[in-house]
Amino acid sequence: MSHLSERPEKPVVGVSMPHESAFLHVTGTALYTDDLVQRTKDVLHAYPVQVMKARGRITALRTEPALAVPGVVRVLTGADVPGVNDAGMKHDEPLFPDEVMFHGHAVAWVLGETLEAARLGAAAVEVELEELPSLISLQDAIAAGSYHGAQPLMVHGDIDAGFADSAHVFTGEFQFSGQEHFYLETHAALAQVDENGQLFIQSSTQHPSETQEIVSHVLGVPAHEVTVQCLRMGGGFGGKEMQPHGFAAVAALGAKLTGRPVRFRLNRTQDMTMSGKRHGFHATWKIGFDADGRIQALDATLVADGGWSLDLSEPVLARALCHIDNTYWIPNARVAGRIAKTNTVSNTAFRGFGGPQGMLVIEDILGRCAPQLGLDAMELRERNFYQPGQGQTTPYGQPVTQAERISTIWQQVQDDAGIADRKREIAAFNAAHPHTKRALAITGIKFGISFNLTAFNQGGALVLIYKDGSVLINHGGTEMGQGLHTKMMQVAATTLGIPLHKVRLAPTRTDKVPNTSATAASSGADLNGGAIKNACEQLRERLLQVAASQLGANASDVRIVEGVARVLGSDKELAWDDLVHTAYFQRVQLSASGFYRTEGLHWDAKSFRGTPFKYFAYGAAATEVEVDGFTGKYRIRRVDIVHDVGESLSPMIDIGQVEGGFVQGAGWLTLEDLRWDTSDGPNRGRFLTQAASTYKLPSFSEMPEEFNVTLLENATEEGAVYGSKAVGEPPLMLAFSVREALRQAAAAFGPSGVSVDLGCPATPEAVYWAIQEARQGEASQNGHALNGSAANGQAANGKVRTDANALSGA
Repeated sequence: MSHLSERPEKPVVGVSMPHESAFLHVTGTALYTDDLVQRTKDVLHAYPVQVMKARGRITALRTEPALAVPGVVRVLTGADVPGVNDAGMKHDEPLFPDEVMFHGHAVAWVLGETLEAARLGAAAVEVELEELPSLISLQDAIAAGSYHGAQPLMVHGDIDAGFADSAHVFTGEFQFSGQEHFYLETHAALAQVDENGQLFIQSSTQHPSETQEIVSHVLGVPAHEVTVQCLRMGGGFGGKEMQPHGFAAVAALGAKLTGRPVRFRLNRTQDMTMSGKRHGFHATWKIGFDADGRIQALDATLVADGGWSLDLSEPVLARALCHIDNTYWIPNARVAGRIAKTNTVSNTAFRGFGGPQGMLVIEDILGRCAPQLGLDAMELRERNFYQPGQGQTTPYGQPVTQAERISTIWQQVQDDAGIADRKREIAAFNAAHPHTKRALAITGIKFGISFNLTAFNQGGALVLIYKDGSVLINHGGTEMGQGLHTKMMQVAATTLGIPLHKVRLAPTRTDKVPNTSATAASSGADLNGGAIKNACEQLRERLLQVAASQLGANASDVRIVEGVARVLGSDKELAWDDLVHTAYFQRVQLSASGFYRTEGLHWDAKSFRGTPFKYFAYGAAATEVEVDGFTGKYRIRRVDIVHDVGESLSPMIDIGQVEGGFVQGAGWLTLEDLRWDTSDGPNRGRFLTQAASTYKLPSFSEMPEEFNVTLLENATEEGAVYGSKAVGEPPLMLAFSVREALRQAAAAFGPSGVSVDLGCPATPEAVYWAIQEARQGEASQNGHALNGSAANGQAANGKVRTDANALSGA
């Protein structure tokens, strides 16, 4: 076992324990960014001047009326920016734009003594606009050839030969919606300036170092004059990886110009109308199977709806391409990607970061093709799994390690859930109930862990031991409720060999750990855990030398376990507090900076080849649903999950992540229906589902009636911190089983072997239309024939259903 993976005697990792801030959360004493306003004197409030048109060139911006509003202190415009007027890393997101690019685009910001004064001031600002043509839907952008960013192409094997060898060839298209993050805490920042003009910014951000970088270039000051701190976030899900930077820059600019603290917080409507979402996608595809239903070739084009600027669309698209294979061996593949430019919010990272979109495409294809091949969907999936020992690689050339876990987990889910018996029960139920049908589907996942950009795969930490034996750890990861800080405290306590109560964790700050990567890509525990372990190992080695001299032994024979240093084979011991005290008086350094870099990664973005991932996380879910044939209404009767987290660092935290990820995925696939006004009226481009009253989120009523989650046992991951695996993003894709079960239930209303198309999100309305399709006995591909090659990015002009659910998010 590798040094990084090996666990010492009586480790604190692997023990189930509550979230480190759980008590603070439930008592309401946990502080979030905006809570700090009440503790800060003379705060000004920032409010956006939004233009409610989809696109237009600003011809006049008059701020004088706002300054006449009582309580308004200043109006920030582009003329106030001393550095670079841009809030993004691609330099295509002007902080104060000259051209409005989406409905609700902020063109200026008003600072007021109160939030109400700032709001009234913003309403008084006069903006004149020369309206310009806009593209709202993804289909409109594709038809207009409106694209931006990279055009990746992934090629593997020989697709012409693959299709020539195929006994069955199917073509189709698939469009599916994005998703609103709907974190409980909206975007927030609080900026203060000290007597030397240095900025201290509290920000609800997943990437403090990048927030620091953006603020630095907007203000035209070096990074060492800007410190960013993140106490915690009330949810992030990727929505706070890139998008907080511009908002923090507005607060920082206001503080710099006025010398007073500036508070920024979006209300829920502003947050939903101004911030980006999960990318909706359009896919065209052609797939070939041999006579036994094994995939021979795949030719596909994925078009992501990037919105008005690039943001993170390029790496999101790249990850979608890298995950289109999911758990399936595709010997011949050609997959192209494009990013559509539309006049909507700039879409961004969201849990899974493109992986769910790529995987959804292949799962949809298999779900649609299984009846056409005369195969049970479960059997079709299983026949195409990656197999161990076959030398199989992904379409981008990475060997699939631990492929045996795909089948192991698949079989365990079937055993745990009693699939064989329940399928017989479901068949009997369906035969007896003409107006209600049940179905049971299983889907698996293979999700790559690491940032696609190799440079991001590094982490840092600073660990301090005080004279009294207490320990303070700092690391570059941020806490958004996912339990990262809990795991990092467990890693530190395990490495040092001390009880958990000896360890405290400080808020994430750029002046403690510099140049950190975002807490994203499910890499938080891997990168920061590796760095904390490295720092603690340095400290432990120093302390072992001290202990050895005190105990009269060799350092190699001393172990620190549960806060006591002992000599192997002897009763000699030294308490931790005494050991630290002795080390201080021997002038032994009691602080250490730790670092970790993920080894073995390489990626060529041009050729789209390499090994971008450290390892793969696996899992499978079985979901049973019941559907009403009159309304399309459904309920989730039971869910069984087996998920691979390696050797868990904190099992209770990980099970919570699996449960939460599954539910969020089910929300994306079945409930959360993004809508924009696509008319040519005065509100064209307006985001219509801008509140919880119109944007449906999963609630208790959508929870599975029975929900079983099991972590795969004996699953140590070599080369990862204490043998663990990432858990943040992969479970979201387990929810594919919900959608596939709904498809099968809808098909059960029709003749045997019927294939139905199912809108995404699969709302009750979309399920009803699928039921109607099944009743008519129409094979789904008959209504979705492509005009031209599946790889040329052209939209279909066959009989495509145009109900809003099928085209949701366009």
